[in-house]
Amino acid sequence: MIKEILENSIKTALWSLKVDESKISKINLEHPEDLSNGDYSCNVAMILAKQVAQNPRELAEKIVAEILERKPKEILKIEVAGPGFINFYLSKTFFAEQIKEIIKKDKKFGQNKNLKKEKTIIEYTDPNPFKEFHIGHLMSNSIGESIARITEANGSKVVRACYQGDVGLHVAKAIFAIQWLSKNTLNSKDSESIKRFFSNKTSFQERVNFIGNCYILGNSMYEDEHLYNFNSIEEKKNAFAEINKKIYEKSDKKINKIYDLGRKISLKYFEEIYKTLGTKFNQYFFESKTGLFGKEIVEKNIGNIFEKGDNNSIIFRGENYGLHTRVFINSEGLPTYEAKELGLAKLKYKKVKYTKSIVITGNEVNDYFKVLLKVMSLIYPELASKTSHISHGMLRLPEGKMSSRTGKVITAVSLINNIKEKISEKMIDREMSQKEKEEIAEKVSISALKYSILKQVTGKDIIFDFDKSISFEGDSGPYLQYSYVRAKSILRKATSEKIHPQVESKNTEITILEKLLYRFPEVVERAGNEYSPHYIATYLIELASTFNNFYAQGKIVDKQDPNSSYKLALTESFSIIIRNGLNLLGIQVPERM
Repeated sequence: MIKEILENSIKTALWSLKVDESKISKINLEHPEDLSNGDYSCNVAMILAKQVAQNPRELAEKIVAEILERKPKEILKIEVAGPGFINFYLSKTFFAEQIKEIIKKDKKFGQNKNLKKEKTIIEYTDPNPFKEFHIGHLMSNSIGESIARITEANGSKVVRACYQGDVGLHVAKAIFAIQWLSKNTLNSKDSESIKRFFSNKTSFQERVNFIGNCYILGNSMYEDEHLYNFNSIEEKKNAFAEINKKIYEKSDKKINKIYDLGRKISLKYFEEIYKTLGTKFNQYFFESKTGLFGKEIVEKNIGNIFEKGDNNSIIFRGENYGLHTRVFINSEGLPTYEAKELGLAKLKYKKVKYTKSIVITGNEVNDYFKVLLKVMSLIYPELASKTSHISHGMLRLPEGKMSSRTGKVITAVSLINNIKEKISEKMIDREMSQKEKEEIAEKVSISALKYSILKQVTGKDIIFDFDKSISFEGDSGPYLQYSYVRAKSILRKATSEKIHPQVESKNTEITILEKLLYRFPEVVERAGNEYSPHYIATYLIELASTFNNFYAQGKIVDKQDPNSSYKLALTESFSIIIRNGLNLLGIQVPERM
């Protein structure tokens, strides 16, 4: 990369000046916000001036003089600015070579091998069977899939993992409701729904909806004061606890039948959503397996890591480490979420001998995860050192947070379908088949969702703005797709007029577009180092805006223009980077819109 060339030039200059650059951890090269200040700016003279007892600007001028003695061909000129900033301007030759490189590498442009020795397992999405896949899961999936793709682009082998809660109180609530409806309903509609749930002839979506509604009903029955034929609240909650225990033990044939069918339908439903979102997991982990393993780990470490709590529970005394105390095995002898996660960490490593494990969750479990990592450091210190937790905020609608417990939830499918309807309205007059319109509408709707999530710094809550997200103008995924489609349309027109992209410019002036195109690999590298897709999203929007301004300034396809072929090369480079960048965000590009 050009940054390495500039860094080496600076180091060589410092060595010639007998200035010890080891006093600084690294030489920082940044892109000035104002492009008139050059392509890179460095403050090394200002940092080292005190060490050599020189004025920062004077030292900067000496460094520049040394670099100019052996100036690389990639540098057009160097200027000293302000108190001692060194500003580098890159040459036309450099930009032309970068355009050649972009077109030559095509789909591989932006990739590097920085992490070629690593194997990374990334866990994300994690929906629970017997509950809806809501737009909160879209948050995790969008971030996780993008981080997986960016990590791959930086050279690591990536294993995508999904961890699903197929046991627990939420499952007991859904099954309790199904059994209760079977025994107590006087409503013919409910009775018919139960029959249809067990029928293979019933539509798949209807069975999915039934399970989700039963969870909502079961949770309501568990939470409210109504006794539902029980003698006390305690007796009612004990009934739920009994079902929960039987699910773990698989000791009741009737419950097993409901459980097996509900689990199967839920997992199939999730797979359809993953396909729509462009995610394919390599490994699946389930709480029904991790719980048993986690319980064994906890029980083996009673006395040194864990201790007995109230009512025969087993706890980790977190306050000894400045953390919360957590229950790992409850009073009924069942592993809690904490114990299951502990078992999961070990099972992951048994399945995948990873060098790095990344876990992506909502930020509501941040404190809990700190406890988990502390416990891991005490039992499995090597695994703890390989594990990173990335938390994200909540995806909200303007009216507030969603809840799958109350039923006030926007499902992923319903939101995607609503967006598709709006996109389809925009495309109603387009001359293309209905099938093509539907395919494009789906790609654009997924783009609207994912970009709305990924353009933000991971960790913050996001208010999903419906209108802005589907706009074909401004800061949106559809705008990026539309910019790509525009570029491809220009290239098709050029082909029909027999004008082809060539990296031979008759103009010495360097365009702003050229000054942005070559940066893509740097952005990918930074996004990979920091696990932050928003760097790519921000860069793509700036690039698309610059290209559209470039397009507006004059004709690109013009046989009378000696620079038309070079403009086409820039257009092709732009289309390659937009496509590659959107792919790293998990967004597909249509060829027409």
